[in-house]
Amino acid sequence: MQTVLEELVKLLALERIEENLFRGQSQDLGWGTVFGGQVLGQALSAAVRTVPPERLVHSLQAYFLRPGGVTAPIVYDVDRIRDGSSFTTRKVVAIQHGRAIFNLAASFQKPEEGLEHQDLMPEVPPPEAVPTEQERLAAHAQKLPEPIRERALAARPFEMRAVEDDDPVQPASQPPRRAVWLRTTHQLPDDPGVHHALLAYASDYSFLTTSLRPHGVNWLTPGMQVASLDHVMWFHPPFRADEWLLHVMESPRATGARGLVRGRVFSRDGRLVATTAQEGLIRRHPLSP
Repeated sequence: MQTVLEELVKLLALERIEENLFRGQSQDLGWGTVFGGQVLGQALSAAVRTVPPERLVHSLQAYFLRPGGVTAPIVYDVDRIRDGSSFTTRKVVAIQHGRAIFNLAASFQKPEEGLEHQDLMPEVPPPEAVPTEQERLAAHAQKLPEPIRERALAARPFEMRAVEDDDPVQPASQPPRRAVWLRTTHQLPDDPGVHHALLAYASDYSFLTTSLRPHGVNWLTPGMQVASLDHVMWFHPPFRADEWLLHVMESPRATGARGLVRGRVFSRDGRLVATTAQEGLIRRHPLSP
């Protein structure tokens, strides 16, 4: 029997149906729509399949255009925009039922030496001192609706350990910051493309909701509509998604029913391995009397 992680790695690998066309299936996480991180990871995986293996992704910019359904496959159409002497550029459009639901632009670079500096990793408890997400949710399980309770406690491809403790049902107002330790539940192959795609997948986890923390609401709060609009990542030195990474997130602004979040991903030894940013819809609908 495959582990949840093996199923995800297979899901991100995609089926090639033409030279620049790939087809992917979806995980049903119980929301009725595709998890944004899945489409992000699959689109990056499609782009990687058209690039020489020695060239690694260093940046991506993506827009979520429409919700994706979990019951139909998604086709990824890769446009080989440029193959230069140092950089390669790809555009990927994700299509479902004949309509674009997502697009991504990614840039790849061959390895090169250069000047270096980086931010310092903040001081946080080590992952061993922080409960897993399932352990935290188990303490509140009886307050969660039945379908959400089952999803919350189910096996996952990533082990997540949030430094901050939030009540999922009655969240209190907190500063717009969050730090989450993460790593895959099992060892991965030595393929940089797999590690990049999996970090892209995981980077959408608890990201936008960081902008909700000062307001004492979360995505479960009645009347809240939460949806990613765009996603940006910059990849720095090589890393492994099966070793502990710390995603440090902060939201500098929320306005116009949109929240902006930016993040930094550190390896356990303090190397800054990726930088993230996202803006999303955080609309609060009035409740019916």
